[in-house]
Amino acid sequence: MADHHFGGIKVRNLYKIFGPNPKAHIQAVQNGLSKTELNEKHGHVLGLKDINLEIPSGCIQVIMGLSGSGKSTLIRHINRLIDPTAGEMLVDGVDIVKMNEDKLRQFRRHQTAMVFQKFALLPHRNVLDNTVYGLEVQGMDRAKSVAIAMNWLERVGLKGFEKKYPNQLSGGMQQRVGLARALSNDAPVLLMDEAYSALDPLIRMDMQTVLLDLQKEIKKTIVFITHDLDEALRLGDQIAILRDGEVIQQGTSQDIVLRPADEYVANFVKEVNRGRVVQVEAIMMPLPSAALTGGPTIAAGTTVEEAVRLLCSSPDGEVHVVAPTGQPLGVVNFRQLATAMVNSH
Repeated sequence: MADHHFGGIKVRNLYKIFGPNPKAHIQAVQNGLSKTELNEKHGHVLGLKDINLEIPSGCIQVIMGLSGSGKSTLIRHINRLIDPTAGEMLVDGVDIVKMNEDKLRQFRRHQTAMVFQKFALLPHRNVLDNTVYGLEVQGMDRAKSVAIAMNWLERVGLKGFEKKYPNQLSGGMQQRVGLARALSNDAPVLLMDEAYSALDPLIRMDMQTVLLDLQKEIKKTIVFITHDLDEALRLGDQIAILRDGEVIQQGTSQDIVLRPADEYVANFVKEVNRGRVVQVEAIMMPLPSAALTGGPTIAAGTTVEEAVRLLCSSPDGEVHVVAPTGQPLGVVNFRQLATAMVNSH
């Protein structure tokens, strides 16, 4: 079994230069040589520049950016499919950059599992045999591996499909197999590279829901790559936005939408459905000193959209925002909520 007191991931001062002799140029890049100059003068490409991330155990870290921003390069450093030019990649306190081949093989086999955009299922194996694949490689006996696989297939909604072959399944179903296979491995770190990008919007939302529901229980450290902001905001406990190999903003969905770091991020969040992201604490007013007790309340952490639904029946009044302990934190009214949904300021 995986160690569920897993300590998360720390990326420290990570650089990646692609080209025939990356080490020769790392110093210059660290001293401020630009991506353009590195390319034009030295024929090398700067893939990642001074990435620092702290991903707590059991949290979903979304890494977001347009294509070419370095997000897939970054996720491939976590299981060292790509070696960094400089920097550290600490997984549960151990720098995997320093691991020898044998340790690395063990690490990949037991500590990480990956879910790919293109599903990566073996076409000649049925759903069950695709799901047990990782356990087979580890040498687990058939009866035990089948029991584990069947459990996860049921959990991702594929009970009754175990004898089907990948070409008999829709994209959404195939992605469920990919997820069940990754979860069967019981690795504490789950890497998902554009896992849902090839799916239709509704199926994509279904798969996001499946992941969020499972995560409440499995509490994996999940690194999820996407170029879709709505997906990032829905899934991410933390979001890091990459551009040209650099992290330009890190924060929660609230931080990103309410306090974009620069114009690039501001343009990203302009079209967002704010009602689904912004929470009532961000817009509530302080409690009046003679605050009335009793009357309607809503929980802190409720989204604006949800609060509007709750208030539709009494659009004139105010409602108290309360902490999980029941302590009142502030008040909101219908008008403020409506304004927050349409206004970006």
